[in-house]
Amino acid sequence: MDWMAWTLPTAAFFGVIALLLITFSILAVKFPETPRTGILRIETTRGDRLFITLLGSAFINLAWLALVGAHQPYALILCLIYAAAVFRWV
Repeated sequence: MDWMAWTLPTAAFFGVIALLLITFSILAVKFPETPRTGILRIETTRGDRLFITLLGSAFINLAWLALVGAHQPYALILCLIYAAAVFRWV
């Protein structure tokens, strides 16, 4: 694994993604869900909303880096607000 620069933030990022996937897999088995229609007018499940959240968070972080630069913890706060909105209304 010397070819990749594993820093603490990189390892934490991949660890959180893995933990989310495991958690959502357990939830899908334990509490099956029927798709629901939200503000986008498409049927979404928990997994779909997680994907939308992760994709949107990536764009939020990229835009934050382009416009503001450093201070990524503030972008994380914005991503958490975005995630709450997606899981509530999408």
